Amino acid sequence: MASLHPLIDSGLIQGDADFPGGTLYCKCASNPVEVTLASNVAQNHACGCSKCWKPAGALFSIVAVIPKDNVSVTANESKLAIVDPKATIQRHACTECGTHLFGRIEVDHAFKGLDFVHVELSDEEGWQEPQFAAFVSSIIEQGFDPAEIGEVRERLHDIGLETYDCLSPALMDLLATHAAKKSGALK
Repeated sequence: MASLHPLIDSGLIQGDADFPGGTLYCKCASNPVEVTLASNVAQNHACGCSKCWKPAGALFSIVAVIPKDNVSVTANESKLAIVDPKATIQRHACTECGTHLFGRIEVDHAFKGLDFVHVELSDEEGWQEPQFAAFVSSIIEQGFDPAEIGEVRERLHDIGLETYDCLSPALMDLLATHAAKKSGALK
């Protein structure tokens, strides 16, 4: 079977709750884009959606959120461009190597104020380990054999990740609460 993701194929590595943050780098051999994160991340997870950046051969990305005020581009910002200007998550990728460094939401959304990042792009250890797997069935939309999806879910469970075909219940509750407040159903 294909790699789930190199970061989790051999199991989860426990993060450090007191980890202070670190630096992400794109995959360019010279003059890489550098993004500094001033804290640890939250809601780190394996994501099967078709929009997230994944390493070659991986079925899932590993993506987490961090307050946008804790994210700063510290080198080669001119190499960044937004992948899809119409998308809710404005994914900023290196124009040379294609690596997604961070995603930011600029529209009214429950997750506005949080940036999406891939901590595997850091050399530092201690980042929060993945907590769950989201959008698992979405790998089928990308060509994965539906007859093998049960094996993927089993592997994710064996690693210790609960699987969802959307986000985790806590994150779905945040989205629903935001929508209810926006519509006036909740005050």
